[in-house]
Amino acid sequence: MNSQGLKAGMIAASALMASALMAAGPVQAAPALPSIDTVVAGGTTPGTQSHTQEQSQAALDAYWTADRMKDAKPANTINSGWAAAGRSILPKAGQQAVAKAPKAPAVQPRAIAQSPVPRIGKVFFTQAGQNYVCSANSVQSGNQSTVATAGHCTYDVATGWVTNFVFVPAYNNGAAPYGKWTARSLHAATEWVSRGDINYDGAFAVVNTLNGRTLAATVGASSIGFNMARNLSYTAYGYPAAAPFNGERLFSCSGASSTDRLGGTQSQGIPCDMTGGSSGGPWFVGSGASGTQNSVNSFGYNTQANVMYGPYFGSSIQSAYSIAASR
Repeated sequence: MNSQGLKAGMIAASALMASALMAAGPVQAAPALPSIDTVVAGGTTPGTQSHTQEQSQAALDAYWTADRMKDAKPANTINSGWAAAGRSILPKAGQQAVAKAPKAPAVQPRAIAQSPVPRIGKVFFTQAGQNYVCSANSVQSGNQSTVATAGHCTYDVATGWVTNFVFVPAYNNGAAPYGKWTARSLHAATEWVSRGDINYDGAFAVVNTLNGRTLAATVGASSIGFNMARNLSYTAYGYPAAAPFNGERLFSCSGASSTDRLGGTQSQGIPCDMTGGSSGGPWFVGSGASGTQNSVNSFGYNTQANVMYGPYFGSSIQSAYSIAASR
């Protein structure tokens, strides 16, 4: 069975106990023009798919009321079609052999509540008439306006690009202390857009200025790395919304990563029990949010408790970042 087939039974980007996560980062001084801290790989540049969002700041400020933000659903509830009948990417849900799942860790991890971090926040968007929520993080770029999140928080193979996309940094119990930053464009790897390949579930949004200032100048921005070593230790941040969480506070998980043994070799997993709503939250190399971002909360398996997976930030996701960072 190929690596795609093994992923049936997975709860895409934020299912209970194998859910997609969202991340957050610490306060960082606003740079005048942050440099791009990346690890660049040589070779052919993979393809990137981009989309322009045309909703105005005024329209989205009015649309995303406190009630709408509170009622937005975690992105794992999107009917993506990854496991739909007739799709070659994933077989029908339930076809994965449970016997292949590794045993759950003896000590079950527990996400830790965190104080808000200015550059980490939530993203809100509309997909096929339903409002959804994910997590995201401001990252360094030439335009000072780039946000990293999960691919499934920007595009779905069944319904296309999302609309009404806004980033709310340092969201906390309904408060939006730095405002709502509207996206002007969305960028994802071709492997994600063309076939919903979960191994490439990373994406970037370029946001408009707000009150005459860029995002990075307002809340700071994390360094970002690509093609780094595998099996590193990470701290992941996000806003888990499914029980026992409610999506109103930032949480984190920490631990050493390991290769996805159920569905392939690209994604990596860390011990974490964050639930839906944390999708798209950043993974930082090291022990805290002041490090280099190197993945995002992406997905989990319903046959494997307390493990969160994130895509390896290789050349394909790096290409999407490079396009976004230059816009």
